[in-house]
Amino acid sequence: MLIRPRVWLPAVAGIGVVVALGVYGRLHEPVVTADVGGFLRIQTLKVWLATAVAGLLAVQLLTALAVYGVLPSGSWVSGVHRWTGRLALLLSVPVAVHCLYTFGLRSDTPRVLAHSVFGCLLYGVFVTKMLLLSRPGESRGWGIPLAGGVVLVAVAGLWATSALWFFTTIGTTW
Repeated sequence: MLIRPRVWLPAVAGIGVVVALGVYGRLHEPVVTADVGGFLRIQTLKVWLATAVAGLLAVQLLTALAVYGVLPSGSWVSGVHRWTGRLALLLSVPVAVHCLYTFGLRSDTPRVLAHSVFGCLLYGVFVTKMLLLSRPGESRGWGIPLAGGVVLVAVAGLWATSALWFFTTIGTTW
């Protein structure tokens, strides 16, 4: 089966984003935070923002299932899907920028390496999905649901390797 340019061009762009973030994260000199008290407050804020993103992605999953007819749907479902996605992206950007700038792509432990890879993957697949969506009038096919599923897996992996680890290791206090 031949894969049409409609799918592979956005996939190549997404792979480019993954590689660019990974290379930047690896080559960038991380900024060391000396103030442990301030660091923990920033980390706690990031953990809660990541938890909000994960919650919004759960709504994304349910609304996507409704859009594709797996769950009952109403005229409002696609709007909720778009706006929860926008809000999730908005909340994820400060977390990602801080992680990339402060830590870069690290491989200290398997958890940290997995977290770094999931972070790069998330934004690469997001770019792929948005480029696939920007092709009006063409058949949606399997690319968009696949990209959405990988976004969901990346966010779940990010949350598990950061927020879940933080909550079970440090706790839920501010």
